Amino acid sequence: MPRHTWTSCWRSASAPRRLPDQPAASAVIAAAGSGERLGAGGPKAFVQLGGRALLHWSLDAFAEAKSVGAVVVAVPGGAENRVPDGAAAVAGGASRSESVAAGLARVESELVAVHDAARPLVTPELIDDLVEKLIDRPDAAAVIAAAPITDTIKRAGEAHEVTETMNRDELWAVQTPQVFRSAALREALDTDPERIAAATDDAMLVEEAGGKVLIHPSSPENLKVTTRLDLRIAELLLAAREAG
Repeated sequence: MPRHTWTSCWRSASAPRRLPDQPAASAVIAAAGSGERLGAGGPKAFVQLGGRALLHWSLDAFAEAKSVGAVVVAVPGGAENRVPDGAAAVAGGASRSESVAAGLARVESELVAVHDAARPLVTPELIDDLVEKLIDRPDAAAVIAAAPITDTIKRAGEAHEVTETMNRDELWAVQTPQVFRSAALREALDTDPERIAAATDDAMLVEEAGGKVLIHPSSPENLKVTTRLDLRIAELLLAAREAG
């Protein structure tokens, strides 16, 4: 697939990197979510944020990332024609991991970055950092973006009685992108369909298959848009980013 050429609405200087001269990874963007919790009345990826679809912000970031070449977007069946030229579109599945598997079938590179279209504030720098880290760690199957937990986390039983207070120093809020060795992700996705449907992220499946997964600290600004409040926060963060 050809290198995509979307125009980014914001740019920032990149630090010197040790990336290959040619893009080392492809990308799969999961964009088949229904948007039900957002009250979108249609696919979440096409909800408007700052006058553009959520999906387009992620496409901009991947277009700017030096480490990524081809991009595949998994959308609800029938919405393939809503993906901009320059990215390949595939019909997603009933679950997130099924959508990722559909996109992965179109990937030929050794590395693949998997991202949720619901995280529109991803930056090219974060994408490149993740790819570079996985290249530097041949013993790892994946590197994932995550933010340290700052709240106190408690475990509670059915009666909402606290049973345990967790050590937050060991807890991370997992984000995307998640960069994988493509072979490891394919192997992890080749499992029972019910297990795939229950997975909340792809790194979980790689972990269960015995792969080593590394964490790359990321900013809480790389938030996931799930509710109207999230959408409003994302609008404010984008406005501040553009003003800055």
